[in-house]
Amino acid sequence: MYQKTWVLQSAAYELTLRCNMQCIHCGSSAGDARKKELTTEQWNNATKELAVMHCKDIALIGGEPFLNPSWFEIAKDIKDLSMNVSVVTNGWCVNDHIISQLRSLEPYAVAVSIDGGSSMIHDTIRQQQGSFARCLTALDRLTNANIPTTVVTTLHKKNIHDLSRLRALLAHKKIAWQLQLAAPIGRFPKELALSKDEFYAAALFIASTRKQYSLQELPIIGAHCFGYYSQVLPNINLIPIWRGCQAGISLIGIQSDGGVKGCLSLPDDLVEGNVTTSSLADIWDNSQSFSYNRLFSIKDLTLDCVECKYGKKCKGGCLSVSTAMTEKQHGDPFCLHAIEKQFE
Repeated sequence: MYQKTWVLQSAAYELTLRCNMQCIHCGSSAGDARKKELTTEQWNNATKELAVMHCKDIALIGGEPFLNPSWFEIAKDIKDLSMNVSVVTNGWCVNDHIISQLRSLEPYAVAVSIDGGSSMIHDTIRQQQGSFARCLTALDRLTNANIPTTVVTTLHKKNIHDLSRLRALLAHKKIAWQLQLAAPIGRFPKELALSKDEFYAAALFIASTRKQYSLQELPIIGAHCFGYYSQVLPNINLIPIWRGCQAGISLIGIQSDGGVKGCLSLPDDLVEGNVTTSSLADIWDNSQSFSYNRLFSIKDLTLDCVECKYGKKCKGGCLSVSTAMTEKQHGDPFCLHAIEKQFE
């Protein structure tokens, strides 16, 4: 019988790397499918293993997950095994047939990626003319079908100035809103990443929006890359109390070729194994797996995090952002506490 050592709660499936867009901030450089992507049977075997491991939530991402012709069968298997299923989509493929399938699944949430408050901003970032209009239509279809709907906005220098316009579009529509950082991973150039001042301005925007709108009018949150330990702002992170990166602690990601990471945003040199050659339980329970987090020591902190009083429990913020921005682990420069110290 499977014995839990680290409590796995959530998983992400990169159902395919195939995508119908060429977003400038795509950390996966999505476009073409990987050479050997998992079969439906292999995905369903992974789902069965995760159910035995007491996983609670599985998110289907890509690429564009709806471009995997077996997405519904894979999602249905997740639901049939009593786990929550979510989908992250660019919105292009959301038609009446997919809406019908989603309604039968009763997903925990469907997240549509929208990166600006106008077609000029969004379509330029997504490099797909007409994608903004498609996203708005997808939102209408999802909300009209009473499917829990979220908008995910990835922030960088191309759209940081457009948040107020996007907020006006989303308010009072029963849509949640999550903001996250674009990090220099995949095809995203480092020169387009937010500055620390721009990052703090985005955090202020989240906090002020929460004061301006109730949870019913516009629930807004910062992703796991927003924080940490501000002395001025309330917690804006989706995690109520930040206890460090959860990659390999409570979270796992599976690439479309079967590669297993603690988080799909981490570099490929942190692939711990492959579901085509090893069981997920063996990968998860391996004493050498996910050592960057499981064997974390305060001595692993880098850069500004070394002297921080919150270092031991924060563990240096988001590991993928830290690695992408600094080429070091456990030293995320996008930290509210560190930025505020500069104001003292």
